[in-house]
Amino acid sequence: MHEELVDHLTRSTSLGRGEALRVVQDVLAYFDESAQDFVRRRHRELQSAGLVNAAIFEQITAELRYRAVAPPELSQRQLRRIVYG
Repeated sequence: MHEELVDHLTRSTSLGRGEALRVVQDVLAYFDESAQDFVRRRHRELQSAGLVNAAIFEQITAELRYRAVAPPELSQRQLRRIVYG
């Protein structure tokens, strides 16, 4: 799976084939995370870093725009509902 990308990484970096395959699998797994799971995870991470909800939801809104397949824009209220139910 994704042999072309693995080949490209082995040609353009010092990664061996096995390492390049693991990198591709890790990146794909990262972007396979649902928007809801991403919001929950980032909320936990940013909260543990000491940020308050207003700053957290602003940061998450900005980050969601750069996901591989960006979800529709979510309001702060929608983000809160994802986190708190």
